[in-house]
Amino acid sequence: MDRLKMARVRQRFARPRIEDVEMEIMGQMLRFAGMVRPGMTVAVTAGSRGINGIPLILRTVVHALREMGARPFIVATMGSHGGGTPEGQKNLLRHLGITEESVGAPLRMTSDTIQVGITEKGRILYADAEAAKADGIFIVNRIKPHTAFQDNLASGLFKMITVGLGKVPGATQVHNFGSLEIYSAMVELGRMALQKLPILGGLAIIENSLDETARLDAVLPGEMEEREMDLLKYAAGLLPRLPLETLDMVIVEEMGKNFSGTGMDTNVIGRWKGVEVSMPIRPEIKRVVVLRLSPASEGNANGIGLVDYTTRKLVDAIDWKATLMNVQTTGFWERAFCPPFPGSDRDAIKWALESLKQPKENPVTAARIRNTLNLEEVWLTERALQSASGCERIGEIQPLEFNRDGDLLPGR
Repeated sequence: MDRLKMARVRQRFARPRIEDVEMEIMGQMLRFAGMVRPGMTVAVTAGSRGINGIPLILRTVVHALREMGARPFIVATMGSHGGGTPEGQKNLLRHLGITEESVGAPLRMTSDTIQVGITEKGRILYADAEAAKADGIFIVNRIKPHTAFQDNLASGLFKMITVGLGKVPGATQVHNFGSLEIYSAMVELGRMALQKLPILGGLAIIENSLDETARLDAVLPGEMEEREMDLLKYAAGLLPRLPLETLDMVIVEEMGKNFSGTGMDTNVIGRWKGVEVSMPIRPEIKRVVVLRLSPASEGNANGIGLVDYTTRKLVDAIDWKATLMNVQTTGFWERAFCPPFPGSDRDAIKWALESLKQPKENPVTAARIRNTLNLEEVWLTERALQSASGCERIGEIQPLEFNRDGDLLPGR
């Protein structure tokens, strides 16, 4: 393990940040004042992603709608996450801090959908049954690059409408089209939804590289597609990344659905199994090791197949029913293939290092990260430090430290 001595470094990312999120949302929500009628019911969407401050964001949206005279409630819009069941999705929302008490509105949970219509290409538009009964639907989601395809729309409002609001059948249908057709399916279905469902508009959330709210945009239905394309470009420029484009090894301390739909952001680790990617794949990493599954992921280990080695404790934490439900929905089965899990953190890292088959005298270019969402601070080996750009070293070169059970101790 001496070859993996590392120093802590800090990366400098652009950091636009909204200081008063509540005030900003209340101002943005004024755009919908003429569309909300007194007494109307409004379904507000809540997904499964780990959006920073999402309870506060939803509570403020709810408050703004109430101030206009509406009767808002929350619907779970997360496709098949949480096993596709009302209880599973309610548990996921609770892990994200979203409860009736925290957002100030009732949660109406269902696994039922209705078929809203069929597009010219034969695609079926599904919608959450509770949302479809409301007088209005308000979409809330973060916009960021997707982990399964690259195009003008990605994770955002259109995806929430077509995949999240479509529950299991909607999500399954869209993902079954494959990575090359997901975009066109989302656009076609999204346009139909804007015509046939009572969508009032949406609140687009952009986060900076530190997972802070960087921008909030109220978006009207007629401008949603074009605005989301512009906001995606802005979000892509804020995406946190590793400081090198080639690495021998990356140690990921924790993966999970709260960090990315695939447990780890494919844009960060450069692993796209089962997906056709038109752009050059960066970074190039020979070995990826992941050590833990976050509790907030509720046992869903979608993305475990993107790594080369993992640990016994991570595999023991997997809820295979939830994981396979998610993967069956997406159709990217390779992302659930279980890698070797030799035992402890120390064992997994040792196996990955030995599998490189590099002479012991050769320095290793390696990094250690907490997860793929929080990358301001990372740990780099000396060889990696020599090639890294935009980094400030804030620690001394030290060996990896483990406890008696072989668990990797927090980096210093």
